[in-house]
Amino acid sequence: MLDPYFYPQTDILINKYDIKNEADLSEMEAEYTSLRLKQIAENPLSGDYDFQHFCEFHRWIFQDIYGWAGVPRTINIEKSEPALGGISIEYADYEEIETMANAALDKLKSNEWDKLTLDKKAEKFSKGMTELWKVHSFREGNTRTVVTFCCQFAESRGYVLDRSLFEKHSAYVRNALVAAAACFSDLGDRSKPEYLIKIVKDSIENGRVSELPIPTKEIDLEEDQEITLE
Repeated sequence: MLDPYFYPQTDILINKYDIKNEADLSEMEAEYTSLRLKQIAENPLSGDYDFQHFCEFHRWIFQDIYGWAGVPRTINIEKSEPALGGISIEYADYEEIETMANAALDKLKSNEWDKLTLDKKAEKFSKGMTELWKVHSFREGNTRTVVTFCCQFAESRGYVLDRSLFEKHSAYVRNALVAAAACFSDLGDRSKPEYLIKIVKDSIENGRVSELPIPTKEIDLEEDQEITLE
């Protein structure tokens, strides 16, 4: 089946500038999305943290690049993951995206965040991020949208996450989400949520002291730290 999001016979996403070179598209996308992410951090997007609000985050971040920004994907997708030996996470069927995303969001909002310990907060927040990310609501840009949305959600519930940790270790974060979401209908549960919990916990701790006259914590992660499920 041909992927309607790609230029024919390429792996390049159709974009507003008709760029058909992968490196050039990646560079332009990074430039525009960095600006949009900064704007969101400084001026939160209002909403009810439902699926419509979630889609608005994607639309805002990618509005300069893709005509389908903010619109759920219309096909099923797979992505080869090195951490999984080349197999893909089982993303949501495109016809079930809104239902599954709303279920994840309802669960995230149902927690009594002010009553949780740091460890429990990191665990539940990581699980909520994972469940929302595993839906993979959009053809591209899911990790940036989920992380940004969830960071703002946390702030709306009274605690701040250090977003710079997610930005600095973006490759680790995506691999950690893959590891946390590795539960399969045929292979069983191979998930390892501890990688994501670690960076979420550190970001919460940093958020607690960010306004105090002491340095925030630097986590011991390398950008290319290997995350495997072996």
